[in-house]
Amino acid sequence: MARSSTRPTSRDVARAAGVSQAAVSLVLGDKWRGRVSETTAQRVRQAATDLGYRPNLAARNLRLGHTRTVLLVVPALTTEFFAGVYTGAARVAAEHGFGVVLYPSPEGVGPARDPFASAQAALDGVIASSMAADALTAISGDQLPLVMLDSDPAGSLGAATVNLDITDGVRQVTDHLLGLGHRHLLHLAADVPSWTFEIRARELAARLAAAPGTRLTTAHAPITIDAARAATEAALTTPGPRPTAIVCDDDKLAAGAYKAARRIGLRIPDDLSVTGLDDLALATALDPELTTVRLDAELFGERGMQALLAVLDGREPPRGDIPVQLIPRASTAPPRPS
Repeated sequence: MARSSTRPTSRDVARAAGVSQAAVSLVLGDKWRGRVSETTAQRVRQAATDLGYRPNLAARNLRLGHTRTVLLVVPALTTEFFAGVYTGAARVAAEHGFGVVLYPSPEGVGPARDPFASAQAALDGVIASSMAADALTAISGDQLPLVMLDSDPAGSLGAATVNLDITDGVRQVTDHLLGLGHRHLLHLAADVPSWTFEIRARELAARLAAAPGTRLTTAHAPITIDAARAATEAALTTPGPRPTAIVCDDDKLAAGAYKAARRIGLRIPDDLSVTGLDDLALATALDPELTTVRLDAELFGERGMQALLAVLDGREPPRGDIPVQLIPRASTAPPRPS
């Protein structure tokens, strides 16, 4: 049978098979048993094959109220971390016939324009980083099935949460530095109003409070290298005892701390130890290579998507934080004797 130059429709299949469009829908939707005969079903399938017919899944899904599309809301894509989160989420989504649309919320600009005329009509669910939570209101994302990443389980809009074990990551960093003999630490904290950074500050303070003879100084900076350099330089040149180690909330902040140390003549790790958190490619580009906490971004995205699939299926999402791992490198060493 010759194929038409235009895309064949279910009406064309019905005409070729000598049946109604309703019968075509039943057969191709695999709902024909007990409603049409085996012979008729075979005739419809053969006609669809001969015509090269493919169902219009988008139109069918819209009629059913499902588009099998998920929105991933992240902060501005300033590091590869959220690219990894997207990769992991998209991989699991594809295995279940879903697509993932990325929605970055640029810092200092407000959320990007809604990519849909009506987000609720075009989406089945949302996965959102707590760092970009403000964007949810703009797209009515908080009114859809929702999973929050890096978010307080007790205050996440009633949504399911998926978290990395950041508390344990900070514990590993602190124990590493205390074990080397450091007692005066500078916390270079991300100046971002987010639960994940509040947890880092809270755990670091608690760990040092439990260690006798320790001191904690804090400096805040936006997550840029220049801002981190300026904040670190100011903290290290303040009159009084100088910290012997810097705990950075992010590897990019650590890069700024490196620049500050060199500006004021301090060598890493001889005069100053530095740690990061993320284990970005940047961590091994720095010299010396950065001691940091590895966060598995792709696994984070996978778990986020698996949690959303569970919510959509009416199941309880898997529980338990994702383990993280300290990667000791050359940026940390025992402090110089006073």
